[in-house]
Amino acid sequence: RDALRASGLLDLSIPTEFGGQGASWSETLRVVRELAQVDSSVAHVFAFHHLLLATVRLFGQPAQWQPWFEQTARQRWFWGNALNPLDKRTTATAYSHWYEFHGDKSFCSGATDSDMLLASAIQQGEGGKLLIAAFPSGRAGVQIRQDWDNIGQRQTDSGSVRFDHVRVEAGEVLLNPGPLSSPFACLRPLIAQLILTNLYLGIAEGALREARQYTLEQRRLWPASLAATPNKDPYTLLHYGEFFAALEGARLLTDHAAAQLDDAWRQEAQLSETARGRLAVSIAAAKVAASRSGLDLTSRMFEVTGARATTAALRLDRFWRNLRVHSLHDPLDYKLQELGDWALNGQYPIPSFYS
Repeated sequence: RDALRASGLLDLSIPTEFGGQGASWSETLRVVRELAQVDSSVAHVFAFHHLLLATVRLFGQPAQWQPWFEQTARQRWFWGNALNPLDKRTTATAYSHWYEFHGDKSFCSGATDSDMLLASAIQQGEGGKLLIAAFPSGRAGVQIRQDWDNIGQRQTDSGSVRFDHVRVEAGEVLLNPGPLSSPFACLRPLIAQLILTNLYLGIAEGALREARQYTLEQRRLWPASLAATPNKDPYTLLHYGEFFAALEGARLLTDHAAAQLDDAWRQEAQLSETARGRLAVSIAAAKVAASRSGLDLTSRMFEVTGARATTAALRLDRFWRNLRVHSLHDPLDYKLQELGDWALNGQYPIPSFYS
């Protein structure tokens, strides 16, 4: 975290007029993918930091997000996530000029060591209205728990947060335009989905790089092989050919979707439902390709590295564990269902926090 703060990359996506570097989404996501090749947990919290900045931009007013952008760039703030709209255990009680958040929230990626939190709660007495607010992580009543114990993405610290009667000021709640209120505001879930896609792709690229290095430097030739050296074994070459073809397709789909996102982001309030729908289809297709090719590669990489590569000292299993955990963020089957509805019926995915 401190290395990322010192790097200056936390203001990468912030416009230059607010002290940032003004990078496009394509540029920001390429950094995410490169980090994921080496450490997908670091890439995860870094990417979600920029997702949360985008969220306050899309759901809030300039009087809210502009000062937050400026302070993030100036103070090197790290943003953490406690939004998770599927976990409805946190409630909000409205008072005259403030709200009280109370309850628990799970899958809070990047909350540990963050400076700002983006949190959601269900407002009582308002028919289950979802409220989203941004406030300092160190506020009284915020308890960030160290209870993340999954098999992958271990350093994301995606555990739980407890809100014990936390006071949230009215100006910290993103009410206007609010969550998913327009085609432009509905870019938020698409940015999240494309972040996941780049994480999966980066993990797979990192796995391929390490597998290649091991094959070239340490792989032993199987006695039955007719090749002179391990790197000329026909079955080894076949596997690498399949890995390359699958990843190349996923890369092209992912970069195409990122270019579309850049265009949609520039349109702001002028973005149409149709343009948003086309982008959703492109991102869903890229996510399916990156998920499937990545899971296949991170599992089958041992077929080109051999039995000795399963030693715990190499930790080559980390690629599969990280990708397997992260790819369960939302079921791939439902992405395929959305793509099928588009391919068969011409129906764009219906905006939600997951599409």
